[in-house]
Amino acid sequence: MMAQFSVNAQRFDPYKNFKFRVKWDNRYVAGVSKVGGLKRTTEVVKHREGGDPSSSRKSPGRTEYDAITIERGVTHDRDFEQWANKVWNYGSGLGAEVSLKDFRKDITLEVYNEAGQLAIAYKIFRCWVSEYQSLPDLDANANAVAIQHLKLENEGWERDYEVPEPAEPSFTEPS
Repeated sequence: MMAQFSVNAQRFDPYKNFKFRVKWDNRYVAGVSKVGGLKRTTEVVKHREGGDPSSSRKSPGRTEYDAITIERGVTHDRDFEQWANKVWNYGSGLGAEVSLKDFRKDITLEVYNEAGQLAIAYKIFRCWVSEYQSLPDLDANANAVAIQHLKLENEGWERDYEVPEPAEPSFTEPS
């Protein structure tokens, strides 16, 4: 089996985790400062043949995708709250507590290189808000940004292979 080489043979460093953007409803979400990791786990199904008492065999079972948390500083922007309210809107009246038509969203997570070029993107499917924190603990003795967060359940994700590896810029020295 031959190794597949990168188009950009000059890049040896892995991408950093601090340049990223989140998109839903075809627009970027303002102020996102942290996104939890993308993780999936496949259960192991063990079985044993009756004539083989010494060992068991293993095969893949059900695959689960972990929830993803998204955090950002508290502002007047209502995107987090409006999405969370689609799952449960307190005081909206009997039969109108959940917006079944559109409480799920597909989102895109984009990772950029140090030069700000799109390097990798993931599509995350059928997300919905299972936990919403509007405000953190408030502390008059603290010196920190107030952070709100969403916990997003999802039904899977995949890398967007249409995103090519960027041709990274090079600065030439003046002659």
